[in-house]
Amino acid sequence: MLQQEEPDDYIIASNETHSVREFLEEAFKYVGLGDWKSYVEIDPRYLRPAEVEILVGNSSKAKEKLNWQPRIKFKELVKIMVDADLRKLNLEAPGEGDKILKEKFPNRWWKID
Repeated sequence: MLQQEEPDDYIIASNETHSVREFLEEAFKYVGLGDWKSYVEIDPRYLRPAEVEILVGNSSKAKEKLNWQPRIKFKELVKIMVDADLRKLNLEAPGEGDKILKEKFPNRWWKID
């Protein structure tokens, strides 16, 4: 993006749609906590009344102009995020997210420690 002759806006997205519920299911399954409903409370006051049912990021412009495409799938992203959050809390992370980063981005632009 920064190497383009003209600045432009790009959407960097997976082109997939997932709910918060799906994220919770994957995250809790990943760390072996079972049903997320035992840990998460939903306060209806914070639900948006006119919520859009489906939101999907369209990265076709980035693909066309930058030859960019997503390399991380939803379930992989959940593992990467959970590992990072656990580590930030000084808790032991399962480490599958770290393995995904090492495999897909061997040049190590990311930081685990």
